[in-house]
Amino acid sequence: MKNIFLIVFVVFLISCQENKKDYNFYLQEGSGLLINTPVSLELEELKDENVSLLNGDDIIPFDLDTVANKIWFIHQKNRTDEYQILVNNKPVHTAQKFSAVKNEGDLMLQNSSNALVGYRYGMHYPPKGVDTIFKKSGFIHPIITPKGDTLTRINPPDHWHHYGVWGPWTHTRIDTMRVDFWNLGDGQGTVLFKEFNEISNGAVSTGFNAVQEHIDYKTQTEPQVALNENLQIRLWDLGREDRYMLDYTSSFTTPLAEGILFEAYRYGGGLGMRFTERWHKDNCKVLTSEGEDRLTADGTNAKWAIVTGESSDGKGTNGILFLSNPNNRMHPEPMRVWPIDGNGGRGDMFFEFCPIRHVEWQIEPNKEYELKYRMIVFDGELYKEEAEAYWQSFANPLELKPIAN
Repeated sequence: MKNIFLIVFVVFLISCQENKKDYNFYLQEGSGLLINTPVSLELEELKDENVSLLNGDDIIPFDLDTVANKIWFIHQKNRTDEYQILVNNKPVHTAQKFSAVKNEGDLMLQNSSNALVGYRYGMHYPPKGVDTIFKKSGFIHPIITPKGDTLTRINPPDHWHHYGVWGPWTHTRIDTMRVDFWNLGDGQGTVLFKEFNEISNGAVSTGFNAVQEHIDYKTQTEPQVALNENLQIRLWDLGREDRYMLDYTSSFTTPLAEGILFEAYRYGGGLGMRFTERWHKDNCKVLTSEGEDRLTADGTNAKWAIVTGESSDGKGTNGILFLSNPNNRMHPEPMRVWPIDGNGGRGDMFFEFCPIRHVEWQIEPNKEYELKYRMIVFDGELYKEEAEAYWQSFANPLELKPIAN
């Protein structure tokens, strides 16, 4: 497939009318399949002014980032490539479509009244009769498709420590001691929610920034924080009834004087997901950017991977497209995909982008590291041409800036 080239032309026009400025810009789209994608526009010259966004005669909803002084909106492939910002007019407000709602330890990201993604900030305990050593907070569950199918799973009996979407590090070394933050049953470490830095609601997105602590239990005196992590999650409206977009960004530092070593191992960090118990070897498939499938993907590298399975009604399919950012360590990124004969021959589905699969990673003290991922949650089918287009948009995001005189 041809690569997608998005060439941005920005034209800055100031009218001579009193109390009015128009900022006009357009996108010239190159060859390739077009998709709906988030676009940001910096408003350095427009701080503290009223702003409305138009595409032809249509009022375009947007979210305002007051920290970065940007607006975010979704460019849809069925729109014209010309946009206009009206300044110093009475702003045209668009309804808040997305919200983040707290409910008994869960933060639910919602589209109107439909819950789509949950983040567990309260402590979750395993089922009655299971050792409470498997308790945990700070993980994504559920992920629900637009039509209502839950794709994540927590506390499966074969792996009580599996928690929806999460990214603990497995074989780490602190000084001379090995500490495992993944396998909770070993009692060596865990990852827990600490606090929210931000929770945001808007017309085209909703999300949060949560502080998570990676706690080392093997220290002799008392537990110590080995990593401080900021987890940023943002759910985007794509203007479609069959899919939405979820950004997952983990940035972390270590306060340890000697740092921490992430040893090479087939599990650890990145982005891991345990899929629904409905999926097994006979009704779930994988396709990667390099053409690997469920049988061959494990241990290989990819820019993206599509995991698709049977819908709950048995009449269709749904799934998730996973995207790795080109700035991530070891990109195209190594993957862990469970073997098709695993779990007693059931072939349950587990997927992970694992940046330490083949090469260890030394984390230096007081230095920030970042891993960025994107997920497209869909009902129906998502094809490889679309997957490549979504990755191109993720790898080369549009950021438009008005030209100031």
